[in-house]
Amino acid sequence: MIQLENISMNYGSFQAVKNCSFNVEKGRIVGLLGPNGAGKTTLMKILATQIVPTSGRAMVAGFDCEKNPKEVRANIGYLPERAPLYDDMEVREYLDFVARGRGLKNSLLKDRLEWVKDRCALKKKWCTPIGELSKGYRQRVGLAQALIHDPPVLILDEPTSGLDPLQIIEIRDLIKDLAKEKAILYSSHIIQEIVALSDRVVIISEGSIKADGPIQELAPDFPIQELSRAQADLEKVFTTLIHHS
Repeated sequence: MIQLENISMNYGSFQAVKNCSFNVEKGRIVGLLGPNGAGKTTLMKILATQIVPTSGRAMVAGFDCEKNPKEVRANIGYLPERAPLYDDMEVREYLDFVARGRGLKNSLLKDRLEWVKDRCALKKKWCTPIGELSKGYRQRVGLAQALIHDPPVLILDEPTSGLDPLQIIEIRDLIKDLAKEKAILYSSHIIQEIVALSDRVVIISEGSIKADGPIQELAPDFPIQELSRAQADLEKVFTTLIHHS
């Protein structure tokens, strides 16, 4: 569902991404792990058709991100690091606006609004202006706009940022449930989040992919069922790769 082939991205003389290749299949959650400034957001913006790579090819749901941007956008739900929210709108107004922009109407529009209100736990704030929301609730609204049209591919940049521990667990459970029918790529610089959610991890540093594989292969010494021990082992892998990059 997602394919990146030798993607490079230059900003003037600075090369932010260097020959990156990986894929995400339907039914899988791939975690993109790296320090701040590693190139995670650049790769996600390329997949979301916000920027065009200097070289290489990006594909989503069989469509080329450069040649068929409209088709790509129709097939993705994108939660950027800072979701494009309108502070003067109430939550319900904003999500209705996004849904109509996605072409939803009549009973389907009503059903999807009810679905995101329930699954993103927005009932208590449904009629609240977005400008009055906490960071955690703003993040929930951002996730809801990515899910409103039920896309087959989700691209989530730091989806649990700003959430309290209970909210993080709820969003994790939602993402795992969605992965049964979707391909999901999400980024984080928090190893615990990667271990808790990912089927596979792509480690990126200074624009280059340093490792790509299931956590069981990257951190083989501990069983994945033991979250804290798997996390500790992945931390060793991560720090070794970053420090020697």
